[in-house]
Amino acid sequence: MAQIIDGRAIAAGLYEQMRQEVEELDARYGRRPGLYVIIVGEDPASQVYVRNKEIAARKVGMVSEAIRLPGSTSQEELLSVIDSLNRDPAVDGILVQLPLPSHIDKDTVIAAVAPDKDVDGFFGMKSGLTLKAGYVAPCTPRAAIHLIRTTGMKIEGSHALVIGRGELVGKPVAGLLLGENATVTIAHSRTRNLRDLALTADIIVAAVGRPHLVTGDMVKPGAVLIDVGINTLEDGSIVGDIDFEAACQRAGYITPVPGGVGPMTIAMLMRNTLDCYSKHIS
Repeated sequence: MAQIIDGRAIAAGLYEQMRQEVEELDARYGRRPGLYVIIVGEDPASQVYVRNKEIAARKVGMVSEAIRLPGSTSQEELLSVIDSLNRDPAVDGILVQLPLPSHIDKDTVIAAVAPDKDVDGFFGMKSGLTLKAGYVAPCTPRAAIHLIRTTGMKIEGSHALVIGRGELVGKPVAGLLLGENATVTIAHSRTRNLRDLALTADIIVAAVGRPHLVTGDMVKPGAVLIDVGINTLEDGSIVGDIDFEAACQRAGYITPVPGGVGPMTIAMLMRNTLDCYSKHIS
């Protein structure tokens, strides 16, 4: 039976570690890290995500503020808010909550965030610079790498299969795995012989958005499985891209859905903010 990778417990440990770090940094430099989240409109899911980020920031002792703008906010007005935050030395991290209203161009807005304050990791991801000094990795891919490390699995030299080619998770997590010297294969929902590929993988990161795409007979014995998928079934239950019960019979380690990657994503947002703060005070 696979060992469960408890994202909530791992995140709780990171929060305590970061809380202590923030206290020490505040005592030394007289300033706490500042995370500012901009939300435009009243999307219910976005409101929940922003509240969770505010709670996490308070948990580690950061200064955090949610800037809530009406859905009628123009692109120029939003860019002006971002510019003001870019120039504020007390702001270490800026996050623009997506989705944005249809009249605002997402790419233009994301590009307006100062690279050294881009805690979502979009700038580094687009530029291929996430592993170089000054840029942070996107939160969910960074969470996946951290969870793999907690298992003790040696990433270097392993075969990692990333199922999903999305810009937000699939491609950047493949890049991070390459940076860890894994041999990486990127597959997707249309890949032929996916089962044969999966059976050769020491690590599988599933991020394609199809419930139970990875079945138990696709898992190499002892493999580490990281399930990024969040799928709602007709009965309202939430499942991942991996058939959890079946995969548990063969995997060495597996993340549950929910309770795996999700809690760690917000923890990595806090870590990214701390990393940006460290660059600013150095």
